[in-house]
Amino acid sequence: MAKAIMIQGTMSNAGKSLLAAGLCRIFKQDGYRVAPFKSQNMALNSFITEEGLEMGRAQVMQAECCGIRPSVLMNPILLKPTNDTGSQVIVNGEVIGTMSARDYFARKKELIPDIMKAYRQLDSEYDIIVIEGAGSPAEINLKEDDIVNMGMAKMAKAPVLLVGDIDRGGVFAQLIGTTILLDEEERQMIKGLVINKFRGDKTILDPGIAMLEEKSGIPVVGVAPYLDIEVEDEDSLTERFDRKQEIGQIDLAVIRLPRISNFTDFNPFEGMDGVSLRYVSHVSQLKNPDVIFLPGTKNTMGDLAWLRQSGMEAAVLKKAAEGTIIFGICGGYQMLGETLSDPYKVENGGTMKGMGLLPVDTVFEGEKTRTRVSGNFRDLGGDLAGLSGTAVEGYEIHMGTSMLKEGARPLAQIRNHARATNENSSLESKGDGAYKGNVYGTYVHGVFDKDGAAAGLVQAVGAKKGIDTEHIAGIDYQTFKETQYDILAEQLRKHMDMERIYRILEEGIA
Repeated sequence: MAKAIMIQGTMSNAGKSLLAAGLCRIFKQDGYRVAPFKSQNMALNSFITEEGLEMGRAQVMQAECCGIRPSVLMNPILLKPTNDTGSQVIVNGEVIGTMSARDYFARKKELIPDIMKAYRQLDSEYDIIVIEGAGSPAEINLKEDDIVNMGMAKMAKAPVLLVGDIDRGGVFAQLIGTTILLDEEERQMIKGLVINKFRGDKTILDPGIAMLEEKSGIPVVGVAPYLDIEVEDEDSLTERFDRKQEIGQIDLAVIRLPRISNFTDFNPFEGMDGVSLRYVSHVSQLKNPDVIFLPGTKNTMGDLAWLRQSGMEAAVLKKAAEGTIIFGICGGYQMLGETLSDPYKVENGGTMKGMGLLPVDTVFEGEKTRTRVSGNFRDLGGDLAGLSGTAVEGYEIHMGTSMLKEGARPLAQIRNHARATNENSSLESKGDGAYKGNVYGTYVHGVFDKDGAAAGLVQAVGAKKGIDTEHIAGIDYQTFKETQYDILAEQLRKHMDMERIYRILEEGIA
């Protein structure tokens, strides 16, 4: 049986995912077989495994820290919000339906066998399991029948480290208040407190730490610094959206849709010299970018309606008419077409006019396409002709099928590696996406992850502007992520009491 340790937080975005990832990396570096686990994840950023199954990206990132292949065993339940009150429910990597919050809470205890089956399989294969909670364990309205915080800790018999975010202020109230709202059995399971995202001189904090330990009776096992590292974010609480950035020589704008998903597609452009990557949600923020990206979304028709109502669609159409490169991914690609039809009411139902920038019609179907793919960009026209032949690798995850009409040409030639919705799928080559003029669209998430793709786009834009972009080198994104994981582990070793954490891990709970 594996040893387990659980990271819970005082609130969402306290830093649970990152701290869990850092511990995963440290345990791996110390020679242990380690795996991440989160029983229930709510996020719009998801990933398709080699088997064609869907899981949250936070556990993918943590699996990479462990040096192992991502598996849906690490995230047996994924909730993908479709609106303010309902979510698509994915169990063991497959969609079981869309439910209101009330319906899901009424049924979630039925999923405990699925959770424990996945956990026990990891338990039999690894030395250590690092479990991540969700939100806060002290949400009084959610405590009954909990399956992701203290409920999960009890099922796994896992000691808990409780994390508070000092950067937002009120960290002492966060930590003390959370412990007060737990019952005695739950309080006894918290074996350490962590203050996260600290900036400045720690000695100034020491009196507060002493009082925190005195009032809670729980030791502080770390004061983790605010880390400026580039790792993938899980959901729309990401700080990426709020970064203030000077416009670079090459300016890339991502439209921040209300239900934006898989915005990790654009991470390879971050940190490139002379390149700015901006997320814009208002027409006034758009300015004059060289490329406008329309990202994925969990509700294509709803977000297209938002584009219209906000005036963003008109602004994008104007830029397209001026020759600006427009690039859509997944839902963004669907929006660029002429029509979107939803006969099975997968989203809003009915038929909706698209933006009309690509001669493509999309029909939403009842079954989700989930597959990993690889291939190459075709011989392209327009300003991105320089991407012709560049390797493409990633995954598709969508509910629609798009049909190209006269005037549209396929963007890439790809091969499916796994497709859980179609057992007869093979590795035969097929066309993906479409382009016409300077408007491009693809279903492939991660289309710029492969070495050369992001740099190729930037260099093509530079050539259009007459700017020398040879100094803007692309990176092997996977290698870059590995360096970031090592930095994360190095910093946590400096600021966390790893000797005590190992002792907590060894002692477990009764």
